[in-house]
Order: sequence, then structure tokens, then C-alpha cells
Amino acid sequence: MARLVQYSDIENAYDDPERVARLAGLVNELRDGETIVVGTGDTLAPGVYSLATRGGCALPFFEAIRPDAETFGNHDFDYGLDRTLEIVGESPQEWISANVFSEGDRFGVAEGVESSTVIETAGGTRVGFVGVTHPATTDMTPAAGALSITDPIEAIETVVEKLRPRVEFVCVLSHCGALDDEIARQCDVDCVLGGHVHDERISTVAGTICTRPNANGHRVCAVDLDAGTATFHETAAGPIDEVLRHRYETMRENAGLDEVVAAVEEPIERSRSLRLGGECRAGNFVADAYRWAAETDCALQNAGGIRDGPPLAGEIEVADLVSLVPFGERVVVCEIRGRELHGVLADAYRSPHGEPNWYAHVSGLRVVYDTTTESVAECSVGGEALDPDRTYSLATNAYLLGTPHEFPTLIPAHRVGVLDTQWKELAAYAREHGIAPHVDGRVALR
Repeated sequence: MARLVQYSDIENAYDDPERVARLAGLVNELRDGETIVVGTGDTLAPGVYSLATRGGCALPFFEAIRPDAETFGNHDFDYGLDRTLEIVGESPQEWISANVFSEGDRFGVAEGVESSTVIETAGGTRVGFVGVTHPATTDMTPAAGALSITDPIEAIETVVEKLRPRVEFVCVLSHCGALDDEIARQCDVDCVLGGHVHDERISTVAGTICTRPNANGHRVCAVDLDAGTATFHETAAGPIDEVLRHRYETMRENAGLDEVVAAVEEPIERSRSLRLGGECRAGNFVADAYRWAAETDCALQNAGGIRDGPPLAGEIEVADLVSLVPFGERVVVCEIRGRELHGVLADAYRSPHGEPNWYAHVSGLRVVYDTTTESVAECSVGGEALDPDRTYSLATNAYLLGTPHEFPTLIPAHRVGVLDTQWKELAAYAREHGIAPHVDGRVALR
């Protein structure tokens, strides 16, 4: 009986030594001679210790579970292509990618990256795997801009034609999010193990099993290929790998991010559903910090740039603020005409993963957005109606000027100044003003 154990989008699991140690313990507990362990991307970033080690924090986990195969997610390129290749070269698993290319060759070919692989279980079952990455990765991750990422369905079909006669099952390791359903419908494969979208799923599309285990290492998915079934296993129930926990505790102690900068009396939630549902306290805190640091008319933070994690509560260390925005981009100052600012807000309501959501957290602005007509109904800056001909100063993060994926109205030409790294500006604001954000009606969705 061939079985797959899938992890995906581990991201900030490394920031919690017990969680990542239980995750490793769970994977190894589920493993036997008939089990193949695979990863489906975003295992290098983002996170606190990912940022501190430029993705190297994943290597102890890889060594502990020794995966069989892995593909690339968009965040696996956060620290640049050379750093990704360094980690590929140091990690024990085989990396596969059928649609990511660099300068005409398969990305990582010198490090052993292949388009597919065949793995045989102890009982003799041969399983073929092909890996694919979301084609919009070069827009989502500017550090991946030099890559060429082809259509994943065409890439899979090309590989499967050669792979199918050699194996009993063909499985896709996909970091393509909502595209997984089309992969299942159009490609001759037995299962699509997915990532990128953080909502968990076990479903069947056109007779093909499609799975996602959610994000941040809270669960894995086990797929029984013979039965055509899948089951989630919760990390919290896994045994602790004590050696691995010690390694991550040491990493945390050595990071130098334990300064207490403020105390939070009312816990600040930051779940994905809250961040994408309109105004929230976590988003207001980040945007207020940017506007304070830059002394601008208004500020903008993208919802996706604020990450999941436990509520901010009690004594807040610098590490907690890094976990909120665990990226290396700086805060930037922009000058933008009112009509362009209106366009930025119009960009905020979109549906990259299915259902539309609100992606803008703001400061100094009040906006009413009509979700029926999908248009900005009202907008004011500093209590005055938005003037389309006036030039406003806007603080945001540098990432948003380098990607058309989120707010395409913002472009590099808008930038007129650069401040410090995002989390450092948050820490400075917290030291000066504390952390006590509240929802005040700055965003209304109707």
C-alpha cells in the first residue's frame, strides 16, 4: 500500500521550536517502507528565523525528516536565486520542477533539480512525481524576476507522457494554488498535492485527489494511493523530536530579537480571515507605524504582507514584530496624485484565490468600498475628501512598488524616500507609542 505524507507552506513553523519538532516527529511517526514524504513549497520562508538565516532555518528540519521530493513555492525565492540554490545543494531531498527555468536551462539543473522523479516503495510500488510552481511567481516575488516560469499544465502533460508508462501512479507536487483544479481536470494524474493557498482541502476533482494541508506546519496530509483517500494528521498530536527542538531553541536564543518593546493588554488577532475581511487592529497598527515613521499624509500595508501567527499579547519582543511582517523590504515614502491614490484603493478588492477579499490596511485614510459595484464609493485623507489633482505623501513597503501582483497602480516612479526595514519601524513606533490599536471605521465594505 503506497502512501504519501505531504507538508506544505511551513513558513513560520520554525519560529516555534515545539511545533516544528512535533511536525518532524509526526512525519517520522507516520513513515514506513511504503511511505513517501513530499513537500509542496514555501518551506524556506517567510518567518522570523527564516529572515535571520535567509532560509537556512529549514535545513535542520529537512535533515530530521529527510524528505523524498520537494518543489518550489514563491517564497522559496525570497532571498534571491543564489541563496535558493545554496539551500537546494545542502538539503537531502530531491527537488523537482518542470516549469521553472533560468537562462534557458531548468532552474537548479547544476544542483540536481529535475522535472520529475520516480520513487519506489519497499513493496515495489513505483510512483512518479512532477513539480510545478505558480506562473505568477515572478510577479509575486521580485527576487525571482530573472526566472522564466511556463504554463504548469503544459509542463505536466509533457512530463506525464513519458512518466506514465514507467509507474503505477503519477502525482503532482503543485505550488499553484487555485490552478490545482484545472491541473486535475486536464492532466492524466492520480493526485495533486497542493500548496500556496493556505486553506486546507481534501477533495476529488475529475476523479483526481486534490489536497492541501494548510500552512505553518499545523498539520500534514496522508494520501493512500491504492484506496484513493486522504487524511489530515494534526501536528499537535505528534511526538516531539527533542534534538530538533533544542536546535531551534538555540537558534532563537542566538537571534538577538528578544528585546521587549511594549506590552499589549488586549490580544491582537491576525488570522488570515481577519486580515482579508476589511479593517483590523493588526493592519491598523502596521499602517499607523509606517505613517508615523515617514510623517506622511497616509499609509498602506498589504494584507498578505502581515502573516498568520498567535495573537500579539502581553510583553512584545522584537521577534514578535518580525513575525508580523517577516520580510526584508524597507518602508518607502511615495508622492502620489489623488486620482492615483483612488486607483490604489480600487486595486484593494480582488480575488486571486477564488472569492474576493480586501487587501489594503490604511492609515490617515477613510474609504468606503462598494463590493456590489466593486468600486470606491467614498474616500477621504486626513478628514478631507480626496482631491484627484492634489499630490499626497504615502508610506508603504518597498515590495508593493516592485510587483504588479498587488497594487499595480503603485510603481517605482512614485518613490521619493526610503526608511528602515518594516519590522524595525514597527519596533521604533512600539517603543514610542506602545501597541494599542483599535478599529475606528477607516475601512467600510458595503
